Amino acid sequence: MKIILSILFCVSLQMCSPIKPTEKSTSMENSTTKNNPYYSRTDRTKLDVPNSEWKKILDPDLYAVAREANTERPGTGKYNIYDELGDYYCAVCGNHLFRSDAKFSSTCGWPSFFEADKEGTAYKRDSTYGMERTEVLCKRCDSHLGHVFNDGPPPTGTRYCMNSVSLEFVGDSEKSTK
Repeated sequence: MKIILSILFCVSLQMCSPIKPTEKSTSMENSTTKNNPYYSRTDRTKLDVPNSEWKKILDPDLYAVAREANTERPGTGKYNIYDELGDYYCAVCGNHLFRSDAKFSSTCGWPSFFEADKEGTAYKRDSTYGMERTEVLCKRCDSHLGHVFNDGPPPTGTRYCMNSVSLEFVGDSEKSTK
């Protein structure tokens, strides 16, 4: 039994490929929204921007996750243990993705939600690493956000396991002051 549990643990650690640290960026936050002409929290128009353009605009860590489907190391993301009320947006394009009242503590090492904005997310089959998973993408810019699993809490039974670097949070307190 211990051998089986050890194997399952190792497989779960390999579910995503870790991003390679870069010399240019030490933060997992998106600091490029000011220089991103495609960023908008209100425009839901589908974007068709080549990766060569995104590479010029996005921080290297965000580019690696969002455009190359890498992932941040478990337990390192800014929003993993975060419980403010507000909304989560795509860090690449500003599209609305999640509401904080759908966030829960899954202890998987990444921010987890039991429900996504249906107008903000899209899905794609992912067969990498010899596993069958469902990749979650931003519906507006096709950026990789994470994966969705069928082991979440009620009422949906789903767990959206997301990368913090792919998310931008805007608290309710910030919205009321503007």
